[in-house]
Amino acid sequence: MNVAAYIQLTLAQLRIFARNRQMLFFTLLFPLLLMVMLGSFVGKGGGMSFETVIVDQDATPQSQSLIAALEDSSLSPLKAVVSANESQAQELLKKGDKQFVIVIPSGYGGQIAAVSSTASGVINPMSLQVYYDETDASRANVGLAVIGQLIDGVSKKITQYKPAVTVEGKGVRSLNLKYIDFLVPGIVAMMIMSNNLNGVAGQISSWRERGVLRRMQSTTLQAPTFIAAQITARLLLNSAQALFVVLIGSLLFHTQVNGSWWLLIFFIVLGTLAFMAVGFIIAGLAKSPESAGPIAGVISFPLMFLGGVFFPTNSMPAAFQAVVNVLPIAHLSTALRQVMNVGAGFGDLWMQAAVLGGWAIVAFIVASFTFRWD
Repeated sequence: MNVAAYIQLTLAQLRIFARNRQMLFFTLLFPLLLMVMLGSFVGKGGGMSFETVIVDQDATPQSQSLIAALEDSSLSPLKAVVSANESQAQELLKKGDKQFVIVIPSGYGGQIAAVSSTASGVINPMSLQVYYDETDASRANVGLAVIGQLIDGVSKKITQYKPAVTVEGKGVRSLNLKYIDFLVPGIVAMMIMSNNLNGVAGQISSWRERGVLRRMQSTTLQAPTFIAAQITARLLLNSAQALFVVLIGSLLFHTQVNGSWWLLIFFIVLGTLAFMAVGFIIAGLAKSPESAGPIAGVISFPLMFLGGVFFPTNSMPAAFQAVVNVLPIAHLSTALRQVMNVGAGFGDLWMQAAVLGGWAIVAFIVASFTFRWD
């Protein structure tokens, strides 16, 4: 590869970016406005939510009856799911994904049966442990009261109103994340996707139509040198824009990067490569700049909502989960979110890195066959 030509092309591309102030302004303004508006209106708020995990260590008809009552949305305000692993449930609570963990201990069914069959005498009530997020006191107090009433009502109905169980609350300190903490990494991922899908496809198609690429082809310039310069320039631009959005989020909404900045930059670079490669494919397939934009929009617009930019992917219907798991935007937003919010390391995010790397490699191979000078 001609190093001198590569450096000159990279600098030329950066000068093109600098001269197109309108493009720079609107590509940066849109994600910033979106972050500020969503952060201002919903980022600081949050209604009462009782996301609950029930751990059944008893596995008796009595415990199943209690779980059915807690899961019944017509009777219970809890959004309850059942898990067999208490440690996993506790981890969800610590991460802020759930607000309560109810542990039905072994012997619950026997306790209910013993109290029901005892006509006289006193049987000490059994304690059911309810772990809660102690960083949100208002939600914890209301949730504990609701859970206590539900469990007490179910048990007393079976035991003919004799006390059989009590609820013992245990506070667990979670990450205390707000919606804006979830939103900012998603905005960064969306910006990387949009800039590269729309930017690469539109610019390359425009250059092809105006004959710029044909004139480049008539020189000694090789395609790898041209593509490498495009990659370098866009990596620098995307990294600068992404870090600027993170900085604005920190200044306005006090978001933090709890993990490694180098790991954050690594995923920004990897996400840029993946979406840039897809942008080159669109540029190769599009017959004109007018068609490149709609093609990129048809791809990017659904990805914003399926890729976990604005809403958690685990809240989507099960039918979408298989699709979501292969989307690069889903893995990019997850990786950025885990680094910024949880402080995850590379060992926790190797799957996201592998998927994004796979997209980048496969898409660049496809792009090499679809790329056209004219």
